[in-house]
Amino acid sequence: MAVFVLDRQKNPLMPCSEKRARLLLARRRAVVVRAYPFTIRLKDRAGGVVQKVILKIDPGSKETGMAVSRVSAQGEHVLCLIELTHRGRQISKALNQRRGFRSRRRGQLRYRAPRFNNRTKPKGWLAPSLQHRVDTTTSVIKRLRALVPVTSIGQELVRFDLQQMENPEISGVEYQQGTLLGYEVREYLLEKWGRECAYCTAILKDKQPRMDNVLIQCKRPLRDAAAVNSTRWALFQSLKTTELPVNVGTGGQTKFNRQRLGIPKTHAFDAACVGVVEQVFDWGKPTLRIKATGRGSYKRTRLTKHGFPRGYLMREKSVHGFQTGDMVRAIVPIGKKEGTWLGRVAIRKTGSFNIQTSDGAVQGIHHRHCQLMQRADGYGYHLQHMPQKGEGK
Repeated sequence: MAVFVLDRQKNPLMPCSEKRARLLLARRRAVVVRAYPFTIRLKDRAGGVVQKVILKIDPGSKETGMAVSRVSAQGEHVLCLIELTHRGRQISKALNQRRGFRSRRRGQLRYRAPRFNNRTKPKGWLAPSLQHRVDTTTSVIKRLRALVPVTSIGQELVRFDLQQMENPEISGVEYQQGTLLGYEVREYLLEKWGRECAYCTAILKDKQPRMDNVLIQCKRPLRDAAAVNSTRWALFQSLKTTELPVNVGTGGQTKFNRQRLGIPKTHAFDAACVGVVEQVFDWGKPTLRIKATGRGSYKRTRLTKHGFPRGYLMREKSVHGFQTGDMVRAIVPIGKKEGTWLGRVAIRKTGSFNIQTSDGAVQGIHHRHCQLMQRADGYGYHLQHMPQKGEGK
């Protein structure tokens, strides 16, 4: 991955290669600012020439893909790939649990009338689980803008656009015979039917059970698609407040670019193919996976599904200089846990910590083996090296 660079006044400069970053650190011309994404700050330089850099976004229901690319005359050169995992489903479960507890308390001691009539919501409001997607995406974008000189933003705004293609001047028969012919309608039908054949290449006149299943699938709501469409417009309005040019594209256009360029299917690769793209270079990079974890809970008691306490949490936020959510590297020399472990730490009062790595949780790591890499900021990080068919273009 490219290394993000800041000048001595903490203004973003053009990213550099890993080799150049190692030389700058070895010569003591730079210091490390962040480990994820890896960022250095120069000690002897203020300001510099920056190129055109675009930040592209592919919003999703569970994950959002992002790609930072340098724009040149030949095409776009990928600098960084990111996949942000939301925790909207966890928020929905927490709200349902709180609603159940409140309902139980309402009739436990005395009767209290519901208060839903005096709770008004502003026009265009989003549910907390949906607003979380917009807020976390906006937060990551804000952090990236502080690390790299972004000059414009690209977003996949409309998933299925059946009325407007790349050229708004096309009309009549030409409207249906462009380079995106069939992609928009086909993508909508694939999403509607779960990417499976509805009729199994046969007429279902005499097969009533199968016909019933087809009708049920036809009436099934596209919950994820509806959530994505709602949050995309809210995210678009949020991006407009950055005062940067915001270019939009469609889902069919993204798939057309990805297949034309021979790029595999991931959320981050989709982000690199958003909008009008001629060529994409250096896309075969590891993807930085960011997971929204939150900053902890105010509750000091674990509850059962009926609301009764089943355990109490420690009241100290820090143990031996570590706190839950810190990114650490643990080097265990001997024993069953021998090896090097890298991930997000969960502290224990005994000093024996758990580390959440990309391959799972490793329990019982003593604090003296842990080395702090980055303080907790509400997110978990790890690099994912995906196998590619051939090298990046």
